[in-house]
Amino acid sequence: MPKPRKKENKGLPSRWRHSHGAYYFQVPKGLEPAWDGKQLFRLGKTLPEAYKVWADRLATIDDAKTIADLLDRYLLQVVPTKKPTTQAGNAVAIKRLRAVLGAMALNDLKPRHIYQYIDKRAAKIAARREVAVLSHAYTKAVEWGYLDRHPFKGEIRLDGEKPRDRYIEDWEIIECLSLPSRRKKGSVLAVQAYIRIKLLTGLRKGDLLRIRESNLKEDGIHVTPGKTENSTGKRLIIEWSEELREAVEMAKAARPVQIAPWLFCTFRGDCYFDEVSGRAAGWQGMWTNFLNKALEVTKLTERFNEHDLRAKCASDAATLEHARALLAHADGRVTERIYRRKPERVKPLR
Repeated sequence: MPKPRKKENKGLPSRWRHSHGAYYFQVPKGLEPAWDGKQLFRLGKTLPEAYKVWADRLATIDDAKTIADLLDRYLLQVVPTKKPTTQAGNAVAIKRLRAVLGAMALNDLKPRHIYQYIDKRAAKIAARREVAVLSHAYTKAVEWGYLDRHPFKGEIRLDGEKPRDRYIEDWEIIECLSLPSRRKKGSVLAVQAYIRIKLLTGLRKGDLLRIRESNLKEDGIHVTPGKTENSTGKRLIIEWSEELREAVEMAKAARPVQIAPWLFCTFRGDCYFDEVSGRAAGWQGMWTNFLNKALEVTKLTERFNEHDLRAKCASDAATLEHARALLAHADGRVTERIYRRKPERVKPLR
């Protein structure tokens, strides 16, 4: 869940804060030049004064003439609504887009410019992701009244990223779960419990690491996936099975401290997941060390990642619909294309 705003900041626009008797705006990375080079811009002492300064600054952005102007407004108003890790990726993409296309007039962009942009870049995958950001910015440009139509949506054909096809075999899971632990609590046992729960539920890393004791109800594990938290708000109730109950109890027993609100916690009893950065650095270190040890001690020969565990859950589900529901996907086509990795078995005609 996002970190709750302080009482004095409730009701203020996004990225505003009240501190030391004045209102401030936290400037998104990359937009500092438009805010006098500052990361924290003072808007004023009173709320009316702050809104006036805010409106004056936005007026220059509202009158977008170039792609750089559009990207500035997109960075200011759209990017902050996304997840922290997505914000960081978008900021990098916008910096690269602005450097190449920023001076171009909004109406001058043509499909050929998109092809040229990708063709000149060595990192093709990164270039396609940057074009995706630009495409969404142009969608917003139509919404904001800068243009009547999107200049390249539906006009270009780009090869998509090839979905990862690593499927974790059952014997590989058995090897990982057989890795001995030197301690009765701690990292090895915690990661093993995590693997068990992930294979049974298909939960994303952030959702799994944010499970609290209070989410463990009589009828199952109650979760609001981070992907839908700020959109549909749809919740999941993952019903108990004997195996899932056992895995959760293993996770509790592996905690370095027993009195903590989190199912997985640090030795201080804190959550591994950082809401501000959207990352779980401490957990990632444990995960890497665990796999290194498994490759060294067990028969495991190839690495796998968090997404591969989630994909195994989807692949092993009896039906596509069950897999889609477990992974909390709105569209089963995403589940089928990216997460169902087992080869399709086909009987011969005769």
